[in-house]
Amino acid sequence: MNNKPKPDDRRDNVNRIQNNIDNTISNYRETKDIIKSTEDNKMKRELEEKNKRREQSLKGMRREIKQEAIDKKNGYK
Repeated sequence: MNNKPKPDDRRDNVNRIQNNIDNTISNYRETKDIIKSTEDNKMKRELEEKNKRREQSLKGMRREIKQEAIDKKNGYK
């Protein structure tokens, strides 16, 4: 049995990261709407904290997608 790892295939990384960014933004917006409509202060705090984590994730994903786009343009050298 051959247990070699799969080669690193980064060709779809930009698309995959962009999809993750789009989904995170969508979740962020939905959560903002829920925060506005709920009376439960505990839930509001929890959702606000979750959105703060999403903001941090978005920053990281945006940095990553920029680097991947550069690497893709340069042929992943």
